[in-house]
Amino acid sequence: MGKKDKQTRRRARRKRTRRSSRQQTRRPRPQRLPRLTRPPKRARSPRPSPSRASRWKRWKALPKSLADEQDKYLRLAAEYDNYRKRTAKEKESLYADAKIDTIKALLGVYDNLERGLAQYGDEESPHRKGLEMVFNQFKESLKKLGVETMDAAGKPFDPEKHNAVMHVEDENYGENTVVEVLQQGFTLGDKVLRFAIVKVAN
Repeated sequence: MGKKDKQTRRRARRKRTRRSSRQQTRRPRPQRLPRLTRPPKRARSPRPSPSRASRWKRWKALPKSLADEQDKYLRLAAEYDNYRKRTAKEKESLYADAKIDTIKALLGVYDNLERGLAQYGDEESPHRKGLEMVFNQFKESLKKLGVETMDAAGKPFDPEKHNAVMHVEDENYGENTVVEVLQQGFTLGDKVLRFAIVKVAN
């Protein structure tokens, strides 16, 4: 064999080894995924038209459904009216209770003014006149609020308004008659704010 043949063989071997090394070092190409295709749209089936019998049933049921709705509306209106009246009564009762509590706290002032006037014997005293003006103004304020005195003197004893603490024998008064009022009683409408403390004749 000649030198040329050996050289050509060596070159051919080198080329083969290079090709094999290149094939090994080459990265595999990513496989392409198949494209996603949407499923074909289904044709909508036409809605079946209602038959005459079903339409006739609906038509016959209309008056009943209308009556039911009207009944519901009337019940709702009645419930709202009752709720409105109930809340109005509750507000009135709350206002009345607060008014009674306030007036009861002022009755002690009435008693003190009344006792103060009883201490002055001289009617021409300027102090008495001033105290009397204050007392009259206080009584007018109570009257504007609807508060009234009982005026139990000389009237029959009423256990629902009077509180008897003393019993006396007096021929000038009849039996169970109020002889003297020791502490004035007050009323607000039909309610008794304070019982009158009285002296009763047997």
